[in-house]
Amino acid sequence: MNGVAHCVLRVAEHLVLRGHQPLVIAPAPARNVPGEAGPFACPVVRVPSVPMPGYRSFRIGLPARRLHAALAGHGADLVHLASPFVLGPAAVAAARRHRLPTVAVYQTDVPAYARVYGTGRLGEAAAWRWLRRIHNASARTLAPSAASAASLREHGVQRVWLWGRGVDTGRFDPARRSQPLRDELAPGGELLVGYVGRLAQEKRVDLLWQVAAMPGVRLVVVGGGPAAAALRRALPGAVFLGPRYGTDLATIYASLDVFAHTGAWETFGQTLQEAAASGLPVVAPAAGGPLDLVDHGVTGYLVPPGDAGALADAVARLARDPRSRAAMGRAGRERTISRSWCALGDQLTAHYRAVLGWPGQPLPPGFPVTAGVAGPPPSPATAAGRGTLAAARPGQQAGAAR
Repeated sequence: MNGVAHCVLRVAEHLVLRGHQPLVIAPAPARNVPGEAGPFACPVVRVPSVPMPGYRSFRIGLPARRLHAALAGHGADLVHLASPFVLGPAAVAAARRHRLPTVAVYQTDVPAYARVYGTGRLGEAAAWRWLRRIHNASARTLAPSAASAASLREHGVQRVWLWGRGVDTGRFDPARRSQPLRDELAPGGELLVGYVGRLAQEKRVDLLWQVAAMPGVRLVVVGGGPAAAALRRALPGAVFLGPRYGTDLATIYASLDVFAHTGAWETFGQTLQEAAASGLPVVAPAAGGPLDLVDHGVTGYLVPPGDAGALADAVARLARDPRSRAAMGRAGRERTISRSWCALGDQLTAHYRAVLGWPGQPLPPGFPVTAGVAGPPPSPATAAGRGTLAAARPGQQAGAAR
């Protein structure tokens, strides 16, 4: 349902594929929501959770004694903090107790969310102070984009390295384009413009109102969240498909003509990459992660953040020019081929090995771009997070002593 959980899932799968033994520590779902939909790649330890204010379906993990027991029993070598903010202080305290290094992955622009949800500049400043404390206590912080790395450096975070995200180009493929689905969504032959993602205030999907009103265009919205009802009222001409997954989602992507993203606070933007892999030109704000993912005029268009008119103009430009749509879609697809989860997973384990001082393959040339202050990694101290992933070395049995 969100990029953080998706990333943890793919990382765990890759670690298992490479012979490592990961353990995921994550918030328990709400009582009326099922947990894992099927077999997971590795063991999952659930900790108590509470709903995020204003977004009850989004759960925040709380510290629990089982976290210490899980790390001790697993015999972990390293603790990976996935988007640390709340659960992480306990995770780092447990890591310090067991003399384990931590790697913190920056995935959510919490300070921007604090501003959007009404806490103002004071809340934003407090969020940065907390994040700085968390990330500077870790041996290494991994940022998903150049913009997020620069923001971390600007706010005093040290030892920042760039680590992007992978995409499944086998699942997200232009070959999944479905004419029957297109006929269902656009019976009049309209151009299909799609948005995929959470429906929440900070995503600003309401900015697509001009696109939804364009003649000859049908807006398709995929996803769920607390803003769904308001968006149905604001975008009466759009088709809302709700949350979709797997090959069903991949078929929807490939059956669109243009992908439009609206949120200006993306540290990466996984849906943009999935859309590009599906052969779609992408229109997105010129801010954050999209700056790395969209080559303006080549794979899509970057527009001023928060500008509904600019979004509509870019879509209209693509609507008038099918040859440009096709060329941009091909270019976007070509650029995702090298970004497999396997390649990104190997880069991640190279970061792990560097922190642990283990021998291994070096990171690709030009990839370990530091955006922080060089220096020896600190001993783990206080930190926080929504989820934690602990990895054991290949061949080490869960529960064995280090």
